[in-house]
Amino acid sequence: MDPYEEGKRKYLSPLDKNDAEPLTPVEAFVKVPEETIEQAMIVNEPLFPIASLLEHLTELRKQMIKGLIVFILFFIIVFSTINSWFPYVTRGHSLIILGPLEVVKFYMTISTTLAFGLSMPFLVHFLWSFVKPGLKEEESRFLGLYAPVMLILFLLGVAFGYFIVNPLSYSFLVSVGATNFDVMVSANEYMHFLVMTTVPLGLLFELPIVALFLSSIGLLTADSMKKIRGWSYIGMGVGSAVITPPDFISQLLVLIPMIILYEISIYLVKRIERKQIESTA
Repeated sequence: MDPYEEGKRKYLSPLDKNDAEPLTPVEAFVKVPEETIEQAMIVNEPLFPIASLLEHLTELRKQMIKGLIVFILFFIIVFSTINSWFPYVTRGHSLIILGPLEVVKFYMTISTTLAFGLSMPFLVHFLWSFVKPGLKEEESRFLGLYAPVMLILFLLGVAFGYFIVNPLSYSFLVSVGATNFDVMVSANEYMHFLVMTTVPLGLLFELPIVALFLSSIGLLTADSMKKIRGWSYIGMGVGSAVITPPDFISQLLVLIPMIILYEISIYLVKRIERKQIESTA
């Protein structure tokens, strides 16, 4: 059969097409007017200008470099003076080292941890300087007002863990083990235990500030905190069991301040809501 027979013609190549059929992307682009192409190029501009993005990245790098310099300075100070303050950290306990390389590893670890803790206020300040231009007015005002309070609460939590939770828990656990074993505590294990009984408490003491921030942006109310009070206590009990050593004394010493802080948070949020109602009245 002749493929070119009239009325029964078949397409043999892309060039042999009916004008009524849709065009290929290449053909369509060729036939689009230049004005339309220019408009499409304008519409497809990037959402974030390249110059602005590079400016933000440059500022972020600057703040990170400043934070790194502060951290290195504190690390040098801590590492060079470790023999003078280390006995206060160990409280006179007899600790053992399991190998010569463990000494260097331990000194590096403890110096890094303390240097990071000491440089934390400076790192937060540098981060605040970077994100402040992008915050809303109420968020900026809130963080600028409560940032010093957050640092004080963190230090209070660490002090509570160091002077109360850590010695009581350590003495209890060692006395339990001494009944049947010769207890020898390694330096690494002791520092791990010390960090576990101090740093989490410093973070938990930030609970009132977190509650106030969530209330200021409308995500939390005093009534909602009261409604979930029972479940919150259960969650705090589980949390205290996770972040503390496996003994009842440590868990109770952590749970009681958490409950008190939760009630303080409800009171502060309620006061903020009352002031907002009075200002709008």
